[in-house]
Amino acid sequence: MSNKFVVGVDLGATWVRVALSDENGNILGKLSEKTYRGENGEKISEQILNMIFKLIEKTGVTSISAVGIGSIGPLDMRKGVIVKPANLPFENVPLVEPISSKLNVPVYLVNDCTAAVIGEHRFGAGKGVNNLVYVTLSTGIGGGAYVDGHLLLGKDGNAVEIGHIVIDFEGRLKCGCGKRGHWEAYCSGANIPNFAKLMLNEMDKRKIEESLLFKLIRGDLSGLTTEVIFRAANEGDEISLRIVREIGKLNAIGFANIVNVYDPSLITVGGSIALNNPKLVLEPIRKHLGNYTVNKVPKIVLTPLGSDIVLYGAVALALNPSQIQLK
Repeated sequence: MSNKFVVGVDLGATWVRVALSDENGNILGKLSEKTYRGENGEKISEQILNMIFKLIEKTGVTSISAVGIGSIGPLDMRKGVIVKPANLPFENVPLVEPISSKLNVPVYLVNDCTAAVIGEHRFGAGKGVNNLVYVTLSTGIGGGAYVDGHLLLGKDGNAVEIGHIVIDFEGRLKCGCGKRGHWEAYCSGANIPNFAKLMLNEMDKRKIEESLLFKLIRGDLSGLTTEVIFRAANEGDEISLRIVREIGKLNAIGFANIVNVYDPSLITVGGSIALNNPKLVLEPIRKHLGNYTVNKVPKIVLTPLGSDIVLYGAVALALNPSQIQLK
């Protein structure tokens, strides 16, 4: 039996997930809870600690050697905190110090998508791939990248904040970060309804009222969600398909920026939107990507690690933290 155990944490805007693993990356147990969204950001570290203690008790593991955290950003990796996250209602969320001091083990923090690309590189489709990008299309949009075998971090740990690439210079929609025209403002789970309303305002009202989408939301646009748009599109609703196809074109622009900047040989894609709707999400990207990139179009696939990719990456980080030394 393994004598080294580590904890991986996936801290998202909606869910926090914790896994306990052996030194070979075998996950022995995991827990998930809704992310704390009260008045005090420091309580998130308390939530994570409570989940770790529950897992230790559940698995019977007597001690752990390290904790890896993949978290939403932006981060200050040197201070071990999240700084003004776009999708959480806090100014700062301290993570490394409170968790490390309580457990008396090292705690390593990276952006969640940086963790994901580490997981892809060690356990997933990116094994042996030196030029690799991971993209998540979920509540937000994010990415992680290896270029020439080197993990990209940046001065604070925010080198691949691709969700904040500008894809609309007119800035019609505002991102959760407060800036305009960002990819995340149009194509993330939190903001697709805003883009859909923008499109619906330009469509024939009679056709909208005859659509399955209109029926599903009972004629009330306040009930418009990303899930219901993709549900209707998957059932062949033409209005919803128009919206989803336009989202696909915008996603292709975002992916083209990634290809032009990082020149990867493989892009893997995850996040709930892509994992739940692979055909509707990936086919438009593949179809339109060549219209926007000067670099050779890479292979684009769903991650085989599914919704656990950040957990696997956080585990890989805890097992091998040497690649995240900031310069």
